[in-house]
Amino acid sequence: MDKNKRNVMIIGVGGIGSYLAPLLKRVGTYSMFLADPDIVEEKNLLYQNFDKINVGEKKVNSLFMNGHVRNDYRIRTDACLRKDKMDLIVCCADNLDIRRLLYRQGFQDDAKVKWLDLRAQGRNGALISYLTDPKFSDMFLQGPEGSFSCQGEQEEITPESVHFTHVAVAGLAAQWIQRWFNGEEVKDKMVINI
Repeated sequence: MDKNKRNVMIIGVGGIGSYLAPLLKRVGTYSMFLADPDIVEEKNLLYQNFDKINVGEKKVNSLFMNGHVRNDYRIRTDACLRKDKMDLIVCCADNLDIRRLLYRQGFQDDAKVKWLDLRAQGRNGALISYLTDPKFSDMFLQGPEGSFSCQGEQEEITPESVHFTHVAVAGLAAQWIQRWFNGEEVKDKMVINI
């Protein structure tokens, strides 16, 4: 691990994470560690940052091979909460169980690790950080069990129906992360509706 780099774990490299990782990579000051067990599917190509040649590959491997992310190691989600390894953990996963795991790490000054929770669903998006008042945690953990798409409840995603809120959330997150590492003031949470 490079001590001069800012160590960021990105959990989930689908809708939001596949755009966030390349944005941070361009800055050149981040070592990114990716966690996502999913493979690239044809249906992902309309709204995730993958190409046709990546179909059938693990998402984390596709980002590495496309040159979007430094050739650091990939790590399992349950191992990412080690404070001595990560400066910031970013959840881009579409799963409430992973968010619950992250939120159990604490809020504000009591946070065992520093974390950022990103989400998008249809035209809505949110950025929630460890800086948020813990009284909101129950509200933020409402939603469907299991996985859900950043494209919302659409039965079929077509080129005409694609939402891009997840790309906006990735951009907001990249700016938040950059400012946070620079010691600048950041919002504890943001909610957007486009």
